[in-house]
Amino acid sequence: MKFFGSNRKRFSVAVHFWVLFSLFFAGSALGAGGGITVMPDESLFIQIVNFLFLIWILNVLLYRPIRNILIQRKEKLSNLEQNIETLSSDADEKDSEFSTGIKDARARGMKEKEALMQAAADQEKEVIEKINKKAQADLAEVRKKIAKDAEAVRASLQQEIDAFAEAIGEKIIGRAI
Repeated sequence: MKFFGSNRKRFSVAVHFWVLFSLFFAGSALGAGGGITVMPDESLFIQIVNFLFLIWILNVLLYRPIRNILIQRKEKLSNLEQNIETLSSDADEKDSEFSTGIKDARARGMKEKEALMQAAADQEKEVIEKINKKAQADLAEVRKKIAKDAEAVRASLQQEIDAFAEAIGEKIIGRAI
């Protein structure tokens, strides 16, 4: 059973009683040497009751409200510390999620880039094939035209060959053929 509450309170009461009694006995020791002698009478018990009443009043009016405020403050601080820990862990989770999201986005970006590069390479092949086909068609057409022109030139030269052959033969022989 607690007499006055907590250990602090008991210690405070004990210190007050010790001071009171030490003053009382110190005063009686001084009285033996011819000084003021203090003799305990009923006023001592009234002072003790007055002191105890004062301690009780101070406890009710001052100490208990201050202790309650300190307890509330301690609870509030512990709640704030819990909130800090919770928010810190949430921030760490969100940071890791953000990092993971960035890695995933980079991976998706690289895949899309590769897909676009592949599509561009395929399109480039198609364009080059079209250009090659057109160049081949143009080349074939030019060859046909050149062959046609060569045939036309050959035909016209064929007609002139007989005239040239006669002229050369006349020059070589020196007379008309």
